[in-house]
Amino acid sequence: MTDTTSTQAAPAPLMTLQDIRKSFATTDGEHLVLDGIDLTIEPGEVLALLGKSGSGKSTLLRCIAGLMAPSSGEVLIGDRQLDGPNSQTAMVFQTFALLPWLTVQQNVELGLEARGIESKERTQKAQRAIELIGLDGFEDAFPKELSGGMRQRVGFARALVVEPDVLLMDEPFSALDVLTAETLRNELIELIANHEFTISSVVIVTHNIEEAVVLADRVAVLGSDPGRIKALFDIEMPQPRDRDSAQFVGYVDQIYDLLTQRNHPDVGGGGSGKEQAGPDADAGGDQSASLTALPLASVDGISGLADILAREGTRTIANLADDLGLEVDDLLPQVEALEQLGFAEVHGGRVGLTDIGTDFAGGSIRREKLMFAEAARGQVPLVATIVRALERSKSKRIGAGFFRDALKRRYNDSYAQAQLDVAVDWGRYSELYTFDADRDEFTLEEPHDH
Repeated sequence: MTDTTSTQAAPAPLMTLQDIRKSFATTDGEHLVLDGIDLTIEPGEVLALLGKSGSGKSTLLRCIAGLMAPSSGEVLIGDRQLDGPNSQTAMVFQTFALLPWLTVQQNVELGLEARGIESKERTQKAQRAIELIGLDGFEDAFPKELSGGMRQRVGFARALVVEPDVLLMDEPFSALDVLTAETLRNELIELIANHEFTISSVVIVTHNIEEAVVLADRVAVLGSDPGRIKALFDIEMPQPRDRDSAQFVGYVDQIYDLLTQRNHPDVGGGGSGKEQAGPDADAGGDQSASLTALPLASVDGISGLADILAREGTRTIANLADDLGLEVDDLLPQVEALEQLGFAEVHGGRVGLTDIGTDFAGGSIRREKLMFAEAARGQVPLVATIVRALERSKSKRIGAGFFRDALKRRYNDSYAQAQLDVAVDWGRYSELYTFDADRDEFTLEEPHDH
C-alpha cells in the first residue's frame, strides 16, 4: 500500500500555453509565425526561449505578456484565460524603451505609477531598486546621458521594481558590448539567487546558446518558419556555471546540433502553404521552396573557416571557438553557411568539411569562385531566386526592392535588409550577378568561362 500522506503534489504552473498559433496577414494571405506551441512556466525557474531569427521567440513572449493575442490557442494563468495585458508580468526590452524626457528615477517609477502606487511609496521602492541595480548617483540623469549598459540597468530596475510573478526579457543583452553584457548577466543571476526582488520566474528570449545555458534552468529550442518547439532541455547544473566544464560544453553542443538541423516542410501540415512562396513566384508564376534564412556570414569568414577546417580536420565547435578566442555563437553563422553550401557537415556538436568542402578550401581563387557559384545557386534559396528572376527578366535587371519586399513578408525590416546584404555579397563573389548600390538594382552576370 502506498503512503500518500508524505507525497507532495508538484506546484501548479504559473502559466500554461496551450496550442498557441500566431499568423500575420501579408499581401499573399497569411504568414504562420507560431504553430502549436505547448509550454508551461513553472514557479521559481528561469526559462530560455532559444532559436534563430524567424522562430517567433519575441512573438511568443508578447503573447505571454498579453501585448499580442494568439490567432488560436490560449495562455492560462492558473485556470483563467488571459484576455488582455498580463498584469503578472513585466518586460525588459532589447532596445531599452526608456522615455527620453524622464529622469532615471521617473523612468523606474513608471510601472509603479501605472499600478496606482502612491507617490511616497513609489519613490521609496524606486530608490531601493536603483540602489540594488547599481544606478546610485544617476537618479536625476536623463537616458541620453547614459551608456548602453546603464540604460539597460534602468530597464531592469523599471521591470523589477513592480515585482512581477514572471519577468520577461526580450534579448536584453544583445544591444550591449560583450563585456557589459557579461557583467549584467552575472549581476542578474546574483539578484535572482539572492531574492532581492519578489519574482517567481524569468522567461528570457535569446539566440545565444551559451547565454541560455548560463542563465536558464530549462531551455526551449524553437525551430523556424513556423516556430515550433523542437526540444526542451533541463540544465542540471548549479549556479554559477563553469563554462569550461564538460557538462556545460555538452549542453552547448547538443543544443547547437539541434539548432543546425535542417528544417523540412511538413507534408499536409497546418498552415495555408502560402508562406512558402518566394519572390520568384511573382517573377515566373512558379512557387519556390521556402526562403530559408541566409546565415549572416561574409564570404571571407566562410572561406577562412573552411581553410582552418581543411588544416585541422573535424573539430568540436566549442573547442574551435575557444582556440580562436571567440564565443561559440560568433562561429555559428560561418558554420551554418558552410553547411548550407554543402561544404561542411555538423554532427554531435562537431563540424568537418565534406569532400567538396575540402576541394573548395584547397582550390585556386578562380576554382573557389566557381564552386561557390554552383553551391550557392543549387543550395541557397535566396541566391537561386535572384538568379532565376534575373534570367526571366527581359532586361536582365531587377530592382532590389522587389526582393526586399518579398523578404519583409517573412522578416522584420532590418533582418530582411541583412538577408539582402548577404545575398549581394555571395552573388558578387560568385559572379552570379552584380549589384549597383546607387540604382539599388541587380544585374545578371554573363556566364562564367569554364
